[in-house]
Amino acid sequence: MNLNIKNETDKLKAVVLGQPKSMGMFPKMEDTYDSKSKESVAKGIYPQEIDVEYEMTYFETILKKHKVNVYRPYVIEDCNQVFARDVAFVIEDKIIISNIIPDRANELNAYEHIFNSIAFNKIYNLPEKAHVEGGDVVLHNDTIFVGTYKKGDYKQYKTARTNSYAVDFLREIFPNKTIHDLSLVKDDDDPYTGILHLDCTFQPVGKDKAIVYKDGFVNEKDYQLILETFGEQNVFEVTKEEMYYMTPNIFSISPEVVVVEENFIRLSHQLQDWGITVEKIPYFEVSKMGGLLRCSTLPLVRE
Repeated sequence: MNLNIKNETDKLKAVVLGQPKSMGMFPKMEDTYDSKSKESVAKGIYPQEIDVEYEMTYFETILKKHKVNVYRPYVIEDCNQVFARDVAFVIEDKIIISNIIPDRANELNAYEHIFNSIAFNKIYNLPEKAHVEGGDVVLHNDTIFVGTYKKGDYKQYKTARTNSYAVDFLREIFPNKTIHDLSLVKDDDDPYTGILHLDCTFQPVGKDKAIVYKDGFVNEKDYQLILETFGEQNVFEVTKEEMYYMTPNIFSISPEVVVVEENFIRLSHQLQDWGITVEKIPYFEVSKMGGLLRCSTLPLVRE
């Protein structure tokens, strides 16, 4: 397979979609990895496997409708494999295997058939001390935005997933790219405050537009950088309530076609005003586990 991913929006040709089967028992509070999952467990609304499978099958149908080649990881018994973006990510013709949290390390085994289809010299494993997950890596042609957490209490946060070592590693692999590390607000308990990954607070869409939640960044300058990059008139500002429901976490099949959770009414209207076709799908149950559409995909090839 000839990998090719340079941005978030070029026409999609091949993608991995996560696996909803055999998710295992409902997690206990101490077994959750993010504030949204923790809230779902506390409220007794953590999703049923049958509902997650329905939503992901719906998503797969939309992808195939647009002639996308969809891969799925093998099923691992009693293992939540919904969020493929955490396992690995592609930049240009290289795939970087994430150093995901230890409790999820066995998910890598389910991708063996996909990794075997890629030239070995295009697969990169991170140094042990470099931590990064695909949700924190957002591509915009010659620019890479990386969500990070740099404070001294990094190890105290389950939701701190990408560190400075990983940013340095990416700079070594891609010396010709401009890489911006954006510090994210972290909170393991409050889903109205903490940002798990960069794509939960920012994502490009179309050819020159972006969706952003201003208060997801520790530093005002990081938000201003996004406005400068895309132009204030091209940025859709998300409210705190919309961030809570993961409105930035949509998925682009092309610059002209975007998949959106069906309840994102205000965003859908804006996308349509920008001339973008909106594919609305049910994905609310998946969101209860701390991720949404982009989180459950691993794009491999775009035109």
